[in-house]
Amino acid sequence: EVQAEAILNMRLRSLRRLEEIELVAERDRLIEERAEIEDLLDDDRQQWGRIADELRATRKAFGRDAPGGARRTSFAEAGAAAEMPLEAMIEREPVTVICSAMGWIRALKGHVAPDTALKFKDGDGPRFLIHAETTDRLILFGSNGRAYTLACANLPGGRGMGEPVRLMTDLPNEAEIVALLVHRPGGRLLVASDAGDGFLAPEDEVVAQTRAGKQVLNLRAGTRAQVCRRFAGDHVAVVGENRKLLVFDAAELPEMGRAKGVRLQKYKDGGLSDARGIALAEGLSWRDPAGRTRSETDLSEWLAKRATAGRMAPRGFPRDNRFG
Repeated sequence: EVQAEAILNMRLRSLRRLEEIELVAERDRLIEERAEIEDLLDDDRQQWGRIADELRATRKAFGRDAPGGARRTSFAEAGAAAEMPLEAMIEREPVTVICSAMGWIRALKGHVAPDTALKFKDGDGPRFLIHAETTDRLILFGSNGRAYTLACANLPGGRGMGEPVRLMTDLPNEAEIVALLVHRPGGRLLVASDAGDGFLAPEDEVVAQTRAGKQVLNLRAGTRAQVCRRFAGDHVAVVGENRKLLVFDAAELPEMGRAKGVRLQKYKDGGLSDARGIALAEGLSWRDPAGRTRSETDLSEWLAKRATAGRMAPRGFPRDNRFG
């Protein structure tokens, strides 16, 4: 045991000696390094020389002639940032937009049939039923001549009675909803006042970005917006409160973003009741009170220039003077 302990002590002393030698060597290196740093701090020329040496070493390691040192990027004009529409962030699903006569709006999931039984508040009833998608935008046209934009994705759900559109837009209480339709880029709208003035408005210029809406139809005092329909066809059919019908070429109707419009039909008494676009070759169709579709294919009797009085509507035309 004494011999074993002596051997262990000898090895431990050897290890301590080696550790002491390493510590002394490290101390000497640190002292030498400190002396070099102190000399460097005291001599500006030596400092700039050290900087030059480091720059040369960096150039050699990463310069143009070094392996992988060539520029990998280039300078150019920044391209236009790609704009991502808000619709791209919304999941596309079918919805049915319901708007009541008093202006309460909601969106039901899926496309429901027009004859589906729906609930409304007491004293209220149906007005608009529109099949759309969650990525669509709606154009609401008020009797004040302003167009408002609603996103289908932001409409309240089908549970309950919905919310008043006047909470979503600045539609005045005294203004009525003339039309509610899905925005179709590139389309045109036929807008007209009850005084008989109107024009074609590009849909893209009607879309509003704020809840205040956008003025489209300029109105004289005492007049209101009467018609807002998506236009299709080559002729315009106009009917007045006096039940006189006029059909004229759509080329006579200007296309503008905002205006009072031009005179569509001349009235001695009353004003404009309804207007729409038609294809002359297909004639004019309407729905009678019994729900049947009637048509008049020969419109030569009512074909004339814009701003003329027109002639009495054909037999069987709706008593409310609306095309339906």
